[in-house]
Amino acid sequence: MAEWTTACPDWRERIVEGRSLIPFDPLFPEQAEKAMKVFNDLRIVDAPGSPTMGAAGLPWVHDFAKAIFGAYEHETGRRLIREFFLLISKKNSKSTTSGGIMLTALMRNWRMSGEFLILAPTLEVANNSFFPARDMVKADPELAEILHVQEHLKTITHRKTGATLKVVAADNDTVSGKKAIGVLIDELWLFGKRANAENMLREATGGLVSRPEGFVAYLSTQSDDPPAGVFRQKLNYFRDVRDGKVVDNRSLPVIYEFPEKMAEAKAYLDPKNFYITNPNLGASVDPQFLREELIKAERAGEESLRGFLAKHLNVEIGMALRADRWVGGDLWEKAIEPAVTLERILQCCEVVTIGIDGGGLDDLLSLYVIGREKATTDVRFRRWFGWGHSWAFTDPVGKSGVLQRRQSEAPRLKDFAAAGELSIFEMMGDDIEEMVSIIRKVYEAGLLSQVGLDPVGVGAIVDAIVDAGVVSLDGKDDVVVAVSQGYKLQGAIKTAERKLADGTLIPAAQEILAWAVSNARMEMKGNAMLITKAVSGTAKIDPLMAMFNAITLMANNPEPARMPEISVW
Repeated sequence: MAEWTTACPDWRERIVEGRSLIPFDPLFPEQAEKAMKVFNDLRIVDAPGSPTMGAAGLPWVHDFAKAIFGAYEHETGRRLIREFFLLISKKNSKSTTSGGIMLTALMRNWRMSGEFLILAPTLEVANNSFFPARDMVKADPELAEILHVQEHLKTITHRKTGATLKVVAADNDTVSGKKAIGVLIDELWLFGKRANAENMLREATGGLVSRPEGFVAYLSTQSDDPPAGVFRQKLNYFRDVRDGKVVDNRSLPVIYEFPEKMAEAKAYLDPKNFYITNPNLGASVDPQFLREELIKAERAGEESLRGFLAKHLNVEIGMALRADRWVGGDLWEKAIEPAVTLERILQCCEVVTIGIDGGGLDDLLSLYVIGREKATTDVRFRRWFGWGHSWAFTDPVGKSGVLQRRQSEAPRLKDFAAAGELSIFEMMGDDIEEMVSIIRKVYEAGLLSQVGLDPVGVGAIVDAIVDAGVVSLDGKDDVVVAVSQGYKLQGAIKTAERKLADGTLIPAAQEILAWAVSNARMEMKGNAMLITKAVSGTAKIDPLMAMFNAITLMANNPEPARMPEISVW
């Protein structure tokens, strides 16, 4: 049995030096060589002169194809590396390469009536994958005799074995029941935006259970939004395999992205570094075009620049901030502190306020805690620590839950739930019960000043807090107060901006809050400043509004609880 590792811990040096990101030679060189004879003879019809893959394909293309075909052990009929992940910038011949790989797999296949599948998220992406494969067949008379192309079905059939290569735009009906030997998933980042993508891919790749020679390859560019859903899962997993954090020699990551230090220094803005994520630079990627597009994007503003960086330089978007964004969003990422938790707030703070927002079936019920640290200095310069949690309703039998009504956001919400920042509930009342338990925890620590929420908030929340016996620090039952919304939150918004800027508002490292901040839109009405959600209507800002409610109360400089004075007479 061959020994190998797919980890590539020196990938940072390799990618800067332009070396291969695959840290091993083909496991079975003879199998790789036989397959590459087929692959290299395929013609790239839409390139000048219609060169072959062997003549025009750059080394990284051949390395990736060899790794797939060279992982097949002929004696056992088993492929030893079964999952492949390629993240590469736009226009680096990804679709052409994928078409060539799948055509080669079809030609090398021995299983009668075998199935090969290219799964695309949309019809347009499906066409991008099918057309290069179709043209490769038509450009080679010998190949055209062996393979039958049916354009209306986007299917290529091997006349002797009856095996097929089919390109489909994804939905559950098209992939259910498939017994594919090889599956290529194109533009995985778009699948990350689909609520049912994980189940769909499971259906598409299910045939590999009975096909030991099978494989699945995930190809993608970076997402134009913060990675979510199945794309985020695969990206994080394959990064961990590459870095050696996860030992899995059955999975091979090939990820073209900037090393962390270069990304922090914004080295991607220097055209001399464009090659880092564009291994086809000078071939299918025109460096002059990238330079011109970068200038245009910089002039168009932050939103346009982020889109350019994501698609052409594989720069991951942390917070998708728009041109009309809330000013505090520019400061958020630098202000967060991973060490901040609810427990830390209860340990190091002298007083706490809590804000609540949302609560409708189509909303996120959100709670946010602001704690003022203990100190002897001027209260104006004490640090405030923030931590939040949210709840989302899912309706298992109907369509009234936010996960059903906002399916485009469902993958992201499930990511937040997996991170422990969001609770998904099915029974009405479970969310309020959990929320009150957090409020009760703060109260029992002797730190709770007040709980603030929208005057038209959910009455059940107020009732539950009162029923829990929570009272204010002075012993009265006015712990729950109304916080005026709209333009009257202007003070809290400005307070948050100033304290983020001077480093005295320190939020926990929670992705759901970063997401809510990126969704916030600043709107001026007269002299008043309002925070509203993005125009798309699907984005949520409830966690951020809960934070503003908590800040409104903390800005009133509440007094901490005082120990009773004891006298002896």
